[in-house]
Amino acid sequence: MNADAKLNLSGHKGVNPALAERYAGRSACVIGSGFGGMALAIRLQSAGIATTVIESRDKPGGRAYFWEKDGFTFDAGPTVITDPPCLEELWALTGHDISEDVELMKVMPFYRLNWPDGTNFDYSNDEESLNAEIAKLNPADVAGYARFLEYSERVYKEGYLKLGTKPFLDFKSMLKAAPALIKEQAWRSVYGMVSSYVQNEKLREALSFHTLLVGGNPMNTSSIYALIHKLEKDGGVWWARGGTNRLIAGMVRHFERLGGTMRVGDPVVQVHTLGTKATEVETKSGFKQRFDAVASNADIMHSYKDLLSGSARGKQMAKSLGRKSFSPSLFVVHFGLEGTWPGIPHHMILFAKRYKGLLDDIYKNGVVPEDFAIYLHHPTVTDPGMAPEGKSTFYALVPVSHMGKMPLDWDEVAPKLEKMILDELGRRLIPDIHDRIVTKFSYAPTDFKADLNAHMGSAFSLEPVLWQSAWLRGHNRDDVIDNYYLVGAGTHPGAGIPGVVGSAKATAGLMLEDLAVKGAV
Repeated sequence: MNADAKLNLSGHKGVNPALAERYAGRSACVIGSGFGGMALAIRLQSAGIATTVIESRDKPGGRAYFWEKDGFTFDAGPTVITDPPCLEELWALTGHDISEDVELMKVMPFYRLNWPDGTNFDYSNDEESLNAEIAKLNPADVAGYARFLEYSERVYKEGYLKLGTKPFLDFKSMLKAAPALIKEQAWRSVYGMVSSYVQNEKLREALSFHTLLVGGNPMNTSSIYALIHKLEKDGGVWWARGGTNRLIAGMVRHFERLGGTMRVGDPVVQVHTLGTKATEVETKSGFKQRFDAVASNADIMHSYKDLLSGSARGKQMAKSLGRKSFSPSLFVVHFGLEGTWPGIPHHMILFAKRYKGLLDDIYKNGVVPEDFAIYLHHPTVTDPGMAPEGKSTFYALVPVSHMGKMPLDWDEVAPKLEKMILDELGRRLIPDIHDRIVTKFSYAPTDFKADLNAHMGSAFSLEPVLWQSAWLRGHNRDDVIDNYYLVGAGTHPGAGIPGVVGSAKATAGLMLEDLAVKGAV
């Protein structure tokens, strides 16, 4: 780092002089600018490490990309913001406040759940309203839900607060965590655990679907993921004004405020290594730079198979990852409509007639089901600025098998599936939907693969099952190349905004320890 760069770091509000001295001359590269990558970059830059983020696409965000079309704003990926404190901490590290860059808005209800028979269920953390909703389905399940929430609180403490931001460096670290997880029956599925507390089948679906939002099958995903209910109950569900993309933009703004460097629209093609060290990062444009440490927020398979293709370690890990189970992909229809729809809440889950059978089709059978569950996102009911005046922005998301299970010609399938989804929304919510469409486009598994280097088009990286968790998931620091790190959905603890932000905290802790100048303050 040159002298000007040192002055740039120490001159920014909140950069602790002692930290600046401890990390003087240290540099790091973060490949990818998703939530995990930006959270890691902010933590490193906040400590005085000269950090460069390199993003392959034309704007930051990774899966939190966005499009502007015909006056509408369409978020590409995450739309549910939970646990705001994990984000606020990124600003607080240097004495700033998230409100300087992002306006967070409460969303109520959290979700409206709808079944083909017309049943609606509004899910929120308003205890009185929620108990009334449960009683409509089955009065006896009100007490069962209360017991389930107690269970959710216990696994939240064990799985999220204690372990969510801690790296698992060896198998022993996993064994230390095992007794508490065994006590909470972590081997059981979320659906199985929910079913032990409530009797009504609709309520079982309502309390287990959340794992789908992080790529997990409720029938297989560890019951530890029931912690999501406690997370939402305490922290609520939020929206960033202007879209989730504005949260990314705020993170970028804060990172640059601290002196960080963004390099956008220039894919990394190789991380060069020498022995057990990553030495240099090379991009498609020909840019090359040496760094003391390199962290990848890219797809985990891409991080090894492609970025480390010149090393034996890259080939070895790619082979190992190829034997693992990856989460499904998604098919998403983005559309703008004439009119406003105050009766359609911000988040809806439209369940299909089947639950387990549909999940089997997605996770096991690799077929396009004739029926499907839809997550409907309607941000303009909270934030009208996402569309031109008098119009509304929507996206309808359907989980589908990844390309390894379902190798289809998506150019042929996409228009048909798009029409089926819009037809279903017409039947259940908006009868004249086709007449009201102003603009629309869809995003398929092939797009996840092409735009995000997602292995087999998986939307959430490794499947979140118990045998691919903690030490058995991607490690926050590589076991061989000791200055190559990972952050994001394929890494402990997993997908979702709190998950990848937690992985950034775990990875940052390792990097700060490794990069400290010995003998410095």
